[in-house]
Amino acid sequence: MQFEFTDVSRYVAGVALLSIVTIEFGGYFLTRIVRGSVPMTPFQQNFARAGHAHAGVLVTLGLVGILYADLAGLDGVLGWLGRIGILAAAILMPGGFFASSAGKDRTTANGAVVLVWIGALCLAAGALSLGIGVLAS
Repeated sequence: MQFEFTDVSRYVAGVALLSIVTIEFGGYFLTRIVRGSVPMTPFQQNFARAGHAHAGVLVTLGLVGILYADLAGLDGVLGWLGRIGILAAAILMPGGFFASSAGKDRTTANGAVVLVWIGALCLAAGALSLGIGVLAS
């Protein structure tokens, strides 16, 4: 049996792979934080680490999810959630960590932290869709 990407999966995977360059830049930025080149509070340093880690892990998981969605032949709502949900979390959760800790000398999260929780809902929807779809295939 030969595997072929659906067109949607190919496009989404291509964009996700290109986004890895931004994660690399984030890693470089973290090295500047650790060296003391970027003044931040301990809270901001922790949120920068969390944002970077979530971005890398969730993009990787999202790419794997695309493969599972195609292998299981998912279409409709399950297919879309499976292909997009985890990758949406890869944008929302890190964005929430970064945006909620932005600002000089910040020691607590601002209202943008809600993006972390919206991202968590997208992650859950994507993972559940993939799990249900794979089990049902």
